[in-house]
Amino acid sequence: MIRRLLLACAVVLLALVGLTPAYAADGGARISHFEQRPGGVSLLVSVPADSAVDLGAVTVSIAGQDAPATAQAGDSGEIRRTAILAMDTSTSMTGAKFAAAKSAAAAFIAALPKDVYLGVVTFGGAVRTALPPTQDRSHAASTLAGLTLSGGTLLYDGVRTALDDAGSEGQRSLLVLSDGADTRSGASLTRTAAAIKQVDALVQVVAVDHGGKANAALQQLAAAGKGAVIASDTSALATAFADQASALARQVLVTADIPDGLTATQGTVSVTLPTSDGDSLSASAYDNDLQAAAPTSAPAEATPEHGRTLPGWSLYAGGAAIAVGLFGIVVALLPRSTTSPAEALVTTYTERTSGTHPEAAPGGARIEAQQVLSSARTAAADLLKRNASMEARIARALDGAGSDLKPAEWLLLHIVLAVGVTLLGLLLGRGGVVVGLLFLALGLVGPWLYLSLRRSQRRRRFAEALPDTLQLMAGSLSAGLSLPQTVDTVVREGAEPIAGEFRRALVETRLGVDVEDALEGIAARFDSPDFGWVVMAIRIQRQVGGNLAELFNTVAATLRERQYLRRQVGALSAEGRLSAWIIGGLPPVFMLYLLLTNAAYLHPLFHDPRGIVMLLFGVVWLGIGVWWMSRIVKVEV
Repeated sequence: MIRRLLLACAVVLLALVGLTPAYAADGGARISHFEQRPGGVSLLVSVPADSAVDLGAVTVSIAGQDAPATAQAGDSGEIRRTAILAMDTSTSMTGAKFAAAKSAAAAFIAALPKDVYLGVVTFGGAVRTALPPTQDRSHAASTLAGLTLSGGTLLYDGVRTALDDAGSEGQRSLLVLSDGADTRSGASLTRTAAAIKQVDALVQVVAVDHGGKANAALQQLAAAGKGAVIASDTSALATAFADQASALARQVLVTADIPDGLTATQGTVSVTLPTSDGDSLSASAYDNDLQAAAPTSAPAEATPEHGRTLPGWSLYAGGAAIAVGLFGIVVALLPRSTTSPAEALVTTYTERTSGTHPEAAPGGARIEAQQVLSSARTAAADLLKRNASMEARIARALDGAGSDLKPAEWLLLHIVLAVGVTLLGLLLGRGGVVVGLLFLALGLVGPWLYLSLRRSQRRRRFAEALPDTLQLMAGSLSAGLSLPQTVDTVVREGAEPIAGEFRRALVETRLGVDVEDALEGIAARFDSPDFGWVVMAIRIQRQVGGNLAELFNTVAATLRERQYLRRQVGALSAEGRLSAWIIGGLPPVFMLYLLLTNAAYLHPLFHDPRGIVMLLFGVVWLGIGVWWMSRIVKVEV
């Protein structure tokens, strides 16, 4: 269930950030690089080895409209092309493999077009940039000659370093040579693949004499870079490397201008390249922001051309659907009353075990939902078993608040609420990270504040009803009832939450717990020193004797006087407490309002160093002021 919830979060975040350009190889050719320029677009198109393209007859259409276009060889230098050679220098490459790899790399360098910037990264026991991107081929050749081997294979760290060295301009391609699996990289396979997708680099992998799990990892890296894994041995390395160099040499640079009057904001850019044998090659790329490349004089009216464009209401509809789903999960996890008679419970159990109960039908939706919720509860319970202190803290908080939830159920609800509130913040803030973090903090802290509020309310009701309860107990004892019978009287005639707590204490005494210990548990759950003194008085009376009814009357009178004094002090300090709430709450609430209505106004506060310093000082002094005012208005009675 958690994985499905995270998948839904990812869908919403993708809707927030929009669609990215998608490349396609429609008819033999492939667009390997796409970039916008003022007034048009430029594309690097890779063509097959046996194709002779007629550069003067290339045609381009943008969003279904013909566009003026020109074509030339890819080595013109108008678009920077960077190739990084990432080589495995682990000790497993010793001998003929390393010699063949160096020879193949030298052939690759010699066959590269002159405009390509070449860099070399080695990964073995350590990752090293042996050669920063350069056009000096002699320097690259001498660098290869000086490579040495070391223990270990930091494959993922090596790929991440190669991505960094490739820079952020033009076409970036990586040629990775490896003969083994990663051993101890700091970066994971998933993060490395995500980094490749983020920079939109082309990754080709040459795998030397290995397969299995290691080959699966290389397949994932190549797929993230829209490339492939080339299986090879030492004798075929030179051919594999030469093919990659010739692929760069065969690229065609196509430049097209945005058609006059184009109003589409998104659309497909299609390229057709006639060949000398009468056939034609074609490729396409989808651009989700055509107006960014359009001339400034072109109208900016948004009339989406592509069927993948999402309507504006879809973002809010998706958020509402996720919110409804989270609400359903919360409702399903709430505890239900189990007051069925014993006979009904036995009957239900018998029907379920025999398979005749409706809920026991295979494939039933209710049974499936119960199994999913049961699995989630089990997972949360296993997590809490590994952290006993957290489980005890949650159990105390739930007990004090009078909740029937178990710690595992509370943890599950907490996670669901935190995710739901964060999604709501991202929707309200239109993808703003700051608003999302604020709502995330609210989702994490809010449930605990709710438990604390419920606990304080129950403690206040308990303290208010305690004098009347003691009066009732004194009357019962004066009438000749025993102490357990007096407790039962409170259960039947007392007010909540005292009646419920005394009922629990009465059940504990019937299970063998002493009356004093059961009542002392009530004092501990409510953190009530007043009731603690009552329990202490009961212990002393049962040991040395005395009139317990008179003692209860005296304590009840004392508690009433203390409550009167406490209310009087609360009335006198109300103005100070209200001022503390207003002064402490107004700045963050007003800042949240500005983030939702005019986020640009607060931009310097989070991005300018002076604004950050002012924000930190404001938070610190506001916290000190609120704490100081709370100390002033708090009077112990």
